[in-house]
Amino acid sequence: MVKKLLGLFSLVVLSLVANAQQNVHQQSTLYEWPTDPAVKAKLDKWQDQKFGMIIHWGLYAVPGIIESWELCNEDWINRPDSNQSYDDYKKWYWGLNKAFNPINFDPTIWAKAGQDAGMKYLVFTTKHHDGFCMFDTKETDFNISKGPFASNPKADVAKYVFEAFREKNFMIGAYFSKPDWHSENYWWPKYATPDRNNNYDIRRFPWRWNKFKDYTYNQIKELMHNYGGIDILWLDGGWVRPLETVNDEVRSWGAAIPAWSQDINMPKIAAMARKAQPGLLVVDRTVHGPYENYQTPEQRIPEKQLAYPWESCMTLANNWGFVPNDRFKSATKIIHSLAEVVAKGGSLLLGIGPKPDGTLPAEAIDRMADIGKWTSVNGEAIYNTRITKDYHEGNTWFTQSKNGTTRYAIVCIEEGKTLSNTVSWKTNMPAAKSKIKLLATGEYVKWSATNDGITISLPKNMEGKSVAALAFAFTPEN
Repeated sequence: MVKKLLGLFSLVVLSLVANAQQNVHQQSTLYEWPTDPAVKAKLDKWQDQKFGMIIHWGLYAVPGIIESWELCNEDWINRPDSNQSYDDYKKWYWGLNKAFNPINFDPTIWAKAGQDAGMKYLVFTTKHHDGFCMFDTKETDFNISKGPFASNPKADVAKYVFEAFREKNFMIGAYFSKPDWHSENYWWPKYATPDRNNNYDIRRFPWRWNKFKDYTYNQIKELMHNYGGIDILWLDGGWVRPLETVNDEVRSWGAAIPAWSQDINMPKIAAMARKAQPGLLVVDRTVHGPYENYQTPEQRIPEKQLAYPWESCMTLANNWGFVPNDRFKSATKIIHSLAEVVAKGGSLLLGIGPKPDGTLPAEAIDRMADIGKWTSVNGEAIYNTRITKDYHEGNTWFTQSKNGTTRYAIVCIEEGKTLSNTVSWKTNMPAAKSKIKLLATGEYVKWSATNDGITISLPKNMEGKSVAALAFAFTPEN
């Protein structure tokens, strides 16, 4: 009976995950290039990194449920206990702060796993929509440093996460949720909470919204001044935005957008943040304009190549945070996604969810190690590259060096298939006397040109082997 109940719980959780994935943020349709030279330089550096890790970790890890969203009273949410009242559920959820005690937290292990995978930048969730802070904010006691973990030397979790990844030369990003469902100035207890939005009319109670704006400003100020060098301020919750930027895409998310503006004064926030962190990239997701320095399509890869900065944020498993018995994607699938994303001009931000005790799931560590076996020898075709015109042909993706003198072909091998003795493609012809290098071994391979393209002969010892992808470097014809 216990096994059956656990199995049923797992199915419910996975069903909730599937529902959550349907509620992903839409991608902006417009892009505005930054003009600040320091921001432009930082953006160029970020575009060199190509592969990052986003860590979702908070109260939701304790029961292993979807991050924050079960608190939201929208009709796509299905909580496991249908007999529990909404108010009782919220009290239970808020009470998880008394049980969150990650005694095995060691961010150096996380950073090592990311480095082993070939990741180059980090985005860490300092606060999700539930309002629970993973840093020692002075604005609220609803944070990791005030609960059972308070006596731990690493109680200010964000500080030690950033330090561990900084020591591995990662660019550092702070995820921060603009909406805060725990704040009485966002969800006022006087009223019901019908959806994800603030639950009172800002026009009638501007003093309360101003308190929330100050709260948000002060928390971001803490992150920008007290946590060392920050490269990216990654802002989530795109429905918190000025009224003039609410468009049909936002309305299509399924939540009722209030008739009043949820403006938190991004110009003021960005100016303060960039004074503390010169060149800071501000990523105000889906709010196109000067504070969305790169776009963030979620759980998907754009259909076509894009000529401006963007990243696909995608999960390694099926959920952003830790969920028991989650299903992890194969290393091959991630490598293929990485090749496609980079060839289309983006970066891949891969989601990892630590367990409530602070450790990473064994499957996540294994997958990252397997991914790293590929990136460690093929990274030249990924990192520091830029797009090329003919970027895709069948299962092959093309990139090029920043100076355009070297072209790369990444031939993705269907999962479960083994190598034959040749590979070929029709576009991106090498120069007549170009040598073609197989990055995995560093050796030059034989190739021949025909009217239909080129054919490469693989080393004999590779035939029959199983690999995720082969990467080649050559001098292009033009």
